[in-house]
Amino acid sequence: MIDEPDGKATGMTRYRRQWLIVSVIVIGLMSGGCQGCARPKVNTALVKKGMTVAEAETILGRPFSITDMVPPEAFVLSWEKNILTIRRPPQASPQIPGGAIRVHYIEAYCRPGSTDRDWSQTTIGHKTKIVGGKQGSSHLLLQCTLKDGVVVDHDLRGLPSAVEFQLTVHNPTSRESSVQWAQPCVRVDRFTGKTQQTYLEKCFIFVDGKPTRLPTSPWAIQARYVPGQVWAHRNVDRDDINPRPLSRIVPSNGLIGCFSADEKTILATAWEPYQELFQGVVTCIHSDFRIGGLKPNETKKIRGKLYVTDTGIAALLRRYRRDFPEHVAGPEDESRH
Repeated sequence: MIDEPDGKATGMTRYRRQWLIVSVIVIGLMSGGCQGCARPKVNTALVKKGMTVAEAETILGRPFSITDMVPPEAFVLSWEKNILTIRRPPQASPQIPGGAIRVHYIEAYCRPGSTDRDWSQTTIGHKTKIVGGKQGSSHLLLQCTLKDGVVVDHDLRGLPSAVEFQLTVHNPTSRESSVQWAQPCVRVDRFTGKTQQTYLEKCFIFVDGKPTRLPTSPWAIQARYVPGQVWAHRNVDRDDINPRPLSRIVPSNGLIGCFSADEKTILATAWEPYQELFQGVVTCIHSDFRIGGLKPNETKKIRGKLYVTDTGIAALLRRYRRDFPEHVAGPEDESRH
């Protein structure tokens, strides 16, 4: 139920009144009042008792609509041969632009000293397997075993407008592990409707607190490997990043994203802690997560989100700041050039 501020006194309160029209419609929908319609679910994450219309509109960044009470169905997940595929259920509407999102998961686990070194000397070999959940459902459990003995457990959950990643990284050995960072590679060719040569203009990061389309200016062009562009976290050693051109721009936050072909939907991703943002060699975007090495028997927790939303940049940024408060440096965040 949503409340709306009201300056007139009532028997219950002087300042708030129940928005009965919304309540009646929602009750009708939940009780099957629409003949021939599938029974919808109420977006309890958005609409809850005591929330005002103004508060809901602040979250949305636009006028509130009754359709905001009914979220899309949760994403379903499947994983095979190191590719995570994210879809809506076949009967869901709307579908993801391009039909599905593919993520090379995980592309690589990396040692420090990676910036100017042959890539084959940077990566730590690993194998991944499914250990729980169900293919084609909203929950998957994966496990990566690195050649140095480190074990990474991945808990993946499909939500109505995001996929949530919860990782537990453990070193069960008696030796210290040098694993520094890792790469989930989000393929965006189908989503943007573009190719490797044309998708850059669809992508964005945040600079000086504002969404900034690529290519950023200045644009680095020299590195051991080209093309591509890396924006490193402000506290990450510049010797420990992707061996692609490093921008001198430090992004305001850890969010990188792109727009669909029709510009109506946004795909974005973020991790905590993160090592870098990266625009890649294939038609991809990265928020690469940081591990930072592991002592014998040490365990670390890492989390990530992949967002798919049609509520606009402002609403995405508000949600990201709630999900990753560690990334918020100030009212507009911070960038360095």
